Amino acid sequence: MPSKRKKAAALKYRPEQDSAPKITAKGTGLIAEKIIDIARKHGVPVKDDPDLVEVLSRLDLDEEIPPELYVIVAELLAFIYSLNRKKGSN
Repeated sequence: MPSKRKKAAALKYRPEQDSAPKITAKGTGLIAEKIIDIARKHGVPVKDDPDLVEVLSRLDLDEEIPPELYVIVAELLAFIYSLNRKKGSN
């Protein structure tokens, strides 16, 4: 039975410059682990969502997410903003 390799994708969104979030990193296996490790070391929230990562990993680097993903990514951004607000109130 093949082992399930970890996948990761990183998004960047600058509302003042981007019309939609863009893929800034993606990978599987050791690369995925490195992406997650770097994110955590820099205080970037990490969300475990295998279905979303599967779709995002099909996009090219620096590609904007397609409109079909706006709702799910908006939910992800709301989650991150919520974490940031909680951190700021401490």
